[in-house]
Amino acid sequence: MNLANFASMDAVMLMSIVNMKLRDEFNGDLEKLARFYDIDKQALLTKLASAQFEFLPEIGQFR
Repeated sequence: MNLANFASMDAVMLMSIVNMKLRDEFNGDLEKLARFYDIDKQALLTKLASAQFEFLPEIGQFR
């Protein structure tokens, strides 16, 4: 799944996809995920925060 169009995605679906990728491919490293997909990390955080999701670096997931 390409995250390039994350801004137009449903926030709950986006959170699920991002958490899966963080777990399976990036060891919880949001910086690596953002660089790999060439996306604006702050825009991703803002999009998910709009649905009350927060990135928890200690577990490397959004909750």
